[in-house]
Amino acid sequence: MLELKNGRPLDCENRLEKEIRTYDFLDKLGITYSRVDHEAAMTMEVCEEIDRALQATICKNLFLCNRQETQFYLLMMPGDKKFKTKDLSKELGVSRLSFAAEAYMEKYLDITPGSVSVMGLMNDTEHRVRLVIDEEILQGAEIGCHPCINTSSIKFSVKDLTDKIIPAMEHDYTVVSLPRYEEEC
Repeated sequence: MLELKNGRPLDCENRLEKEIRTYDFLDKLGITYSRVDHEAAMTMEVCEEIDRALQATICKNLFLCNRQETQFYLLMMPGDKKFKTKDLSKELGVSRLSFAAEAYMEKYLDITPGSVSVMGLMNDTEHRVRLVIDEEILQGAEIGCHPCINTSSIKFSVKDLTDKIIPAMEHDYTVVSLPRYEEEC
């Protein structure tokens, strides 16, 4: 059973520097957050267990780029919503979006696959990545995400995300309305 704890870990000895940087960033802003430590979240079953422990839905975070690999996007959307690139491409007026290479993820956000999170934008000091948020995320009270690693998850209020965290990262965000698709047979 996963245990929900308030704030940063008491012992940070075996934690990666990028995870500690996330806690430092949130603490500096005075953000109230909860945390749960877990095995690497690589399956939906693990994610569902984390969701139950956090009592918040961890959103799906996708790192995308245009065909020329000159524009990069971090999309936050509900985990239970099916993603189709054509829908986002149409909303943003960008043709041929695809998943960006791992090297760009590491270069701009200092994160690796499986750890994609809005918190990675604190490392995007060159502002190369455009944040895109599905409107359903903004309708919730709390949001769950990784602290730049996938062996812990944190939750904080959506209001703190929009009013404090994103502005402190010196980023803006674009709100999109991606459609929900019925389950396909």
